[in-house]
Amino acid sequence: MTGASAGIKAGCQTYTWEMLGSSWTGGPDDLLTAIADGGYAGIEITDTMIGHYANRPGDFAAALEDKSLTLVAFAMASKSGFTRAEVILDDLDIARRWIDFVARFPGALLALGSATVTSDGPRADKFRVAAEFYNRAAELGRTAGIEVAIHPSSHHETLLFDRGDYDRIFSLVDKDLVGWVPDTGHILRGHDDLADTLRTHRDRIRYLHLKDVDVAGRWAMLGEGVCDIQVVINIVATAPRFNGWLVLEEESDEAATDPAGAVKTNRETLRRHGV
Repeated sequence: MTGASAGIKAGCQTYTWEMLGSSWTGGPDDLLTAIADGGYAGIEITDTMIGHYANRPGDFAAALEDKSLTLVAFAMASKSGFTRAEVILDDLDIARRWIDFVARFPGALLALGSATVTSDGPRADKFRVAAEFYNRAAELGRTAGIEVAIHPSSHHETLLFDRGDYDRIFSLVDKDLVGWVPDTGHILRGHDDLADTLRTHRDRIRYLHLKDVDVAGRWAMLGEGVCDIQVVINIVATAPRFNGWLVLEEESDEAATDPAGAVKTNRETLRRHGV
């Protein structure tokens, strides 16, 4: 590798399978096999897809080693959307559980899902509650030696959809404590200038989700939409706290038909950019 791509590694997010719901009947070991066979060095797995390894971090570490995979991050969500003050302590208990799990994997992060609207009330109050949760979860992470980062989304009733939402939540969370997992597809669906958004908040970037959309905001295979992959790589490579991982995630129709094939194709696309 040369230039901006030097030292950058490719991981794969398991949501590509999770989005299939009950039509996918495999387990975490099937995910590890598909991701390793797809040519990836790392994995980001979710609380939904961890399956029988949820209380067995040692066994999960052994399974990763067997496939020569690194745990890049563990992603957690909540039915509360992290925006309901009455359950913030419950959400923090869940975060603490997964922080303890992630602590078994050197260098891995805890990724906190996008704040979402799950109840009535002013949006300003929801930003305040979400920020409190993110800050307190990150404090728990710091105590355990684990970095914690926010992963905004364009799905469902997200509170973090457009550039104004990003700017608002980042103004409320501790810049040194709470990181950011930018997602190129979700940023583009929010009708933002992708490059400007990344540059503006580059100091918060810990790692990056790389995926693509077409001009209408529909999911597309990597390289077949409007995401300028090389510009993204060039920006994140200079982010001071970027850990070197690009995590590919695929939600297109192709992935719904053949998730393993889709992520393998995306890995080949990324190789053409020197990664």
